[in-house]
Amino acid sequence: MSEERIQKVLARAGLGSRRASEDLIREGRVRVNGRVATLGDRADPARDRVEVDGSLVPLDPTLRYMALNKPAGVLTTMGDPVGREDVTRFLPEGSRLFPVGRLDRDTEGLLLLTNDGELGNRITHPRYGVEKEYLAEVEGPVGPRELTALRRGVLLEDGVARALGVRAVGRSRGRTALRVVMGEGRKREVRRLLAAIGLPVHRLVRIRVGPIRLGRMRPGEVRDLTPREVRDLFRATGR
Repeated sequence: MSEERIQKVLARAGLGSRRASEDLIREGRVRVNGRVATLGDRADPARDRVEVDGSLVPLDPTLRYMALNKPAGVLTTMGDPVGREDVTRFLPEGSRLFPVGRLDRDTEGLLLLTNDGELGNRITHPRYGVEKEYLAEVEGPVGPRELTALRRGVLLEDGVARALGVRAVGRSRGRTALRVVMGEGRKREVRRLLAAIGLPVHRLVRIRVGPIRLGRMRPGEVRDLTPREVRDLFRATGR
């Protein structure tokens, strides 16, 4: 892709209209490769680094960012040697994407997919603190003692696991619905954490990864992230 006027590049990236993008440039809020941009400057989206208010604007046209509402029973892989159902059936044909982290086979909900390796690593690495939020349906009542234990942490076989936040949001037919926010994504961590304090999980749905929410996506539905959502992910990972 050849160089284009910066206001056109910013408008296509979802920063607003070309006029709004021109205002950003006039206000000195746009940098190209570290230099404050001026009206009339040009940039190559595939090569140049463009920042607004210090945050990188994702411009590379070859990079894709998608969200999938993974149904239960589907593997978080791009293929399975024994033919079990995996996420490829929900993606556009020829997509060369990889899942960002994993949801175990029985867990449903928000799964991000991309071909941006750096962003994917930042979302999954604990040092960047990208929260993952779950809706868990557990057996029995949940009181202050259990909630406190989840926040303080429980020793599992691979170390201490703790919820950054947890609260009961409903109860029906002898089961309790919990919203659980985690800062890591170890294998089956939420299920193991809840089971360790006597709360076996009957259903687990991931409803948020950082700033990206599942919303009203139907099981199996897949969509491209909006430019604003991608920028929010960049900000959340300090990129």
